[in-house]
Amino acid sequence: MGVPLPGDFGRRAREILAGRLAPVPARDAATVVLLRDDPAGLEVYLLKRKPTMAFAAGAHVFPGGSVDPRDTDHAVAWAGPSPAEWGEVLHADEGTARGLVCAAVRETFEESGVLLAGRDDDTVVDDTTGDDWEADRLALIARTLSFAEFLDRRGLVLRSDLLKAWAHWITPVVETRRFDTRFFVAALPPGQRTRDVGGEADRVAWLRPADAITRARAREVVLMPPTFHTLTEMATFETIGDVFASDREITAVLPAPVEVDGQIVLMVPGLDYRRTLGGLATREATP
Repeated sequence: MGVPLPGDFGRRAREILAGRLAPVPARDAATVVLLRDDPAGLEVYLLKRKPTMAFAAGAHVFPGGSVDPRDTDHAVAWAGPSPAEWGEVLHADEGTARGLVCAAVRETFEESGVLLAGRDDDTVVDDTTGDDWEADRLALIARTLSFAEFLDRRGLVLRSDLLKAWAHWITPVVETRRFDTRFFVAALPPGQRTRDVGGEADRVAWLRPADAITRARAREVVLMPPTFHTLTEMATFETIGDVFASDREITAVLPAPVEVDGQIVLMVPGLDYRRTLGGLATREATP
């Protein structure tokens, strides 16, 4: 069932459907569902975006962001499945796959302090909490340091095997900021811990997926549709091992505006937007 597109979004959708307005191109992006096993059950790491952000303001999201052009650099030290292998999984060319995987690891470090990298393909960094790590994290955010330079300086390799491809969502054409986003899952490495690192977020939390969904339905948190849908899927698993053992076939999901009985609504197969409490369905009520 579709959700009505109010105001400017409805008018924009009509212009696009009529061919009078071209959609904004979607930028390649990656996001990571960071997981940890807890005695109370599987937990996910969520950040609450600042209300001043231009995209998904006030929403609880997973760490992630746009691909930096330097993320496709062949100088990025790499261990695990190759960019070509990732390309087959993600249905992308090798260069795009390289950038997406690199962006996933880089953005996770920038937004949580968790680094999916090690000295070689059998090790992973066990602590990233020192002042020197923080200086590098801030330099990455400022783009004064590339991820390739960061890894080289520390003698590290990106561990692509610590990621699992999960989903592919494309922002609806009615949005003025659009992202072509691959979702990955990853386990919190032993010894590492997330930090309230600030930046685009003003709050962070580890939550059981079912609890996050309950809080969204109670309007205590705002979830964008892809986040809500992913949390619903995560709620069906008991452990990280169960998540990684599950079979996935990655297909792109692009919510589309359509006209039904003279009204413009947004539709996506298998997802009821009215239950998400986020995104276009309740934009006017989003804090």
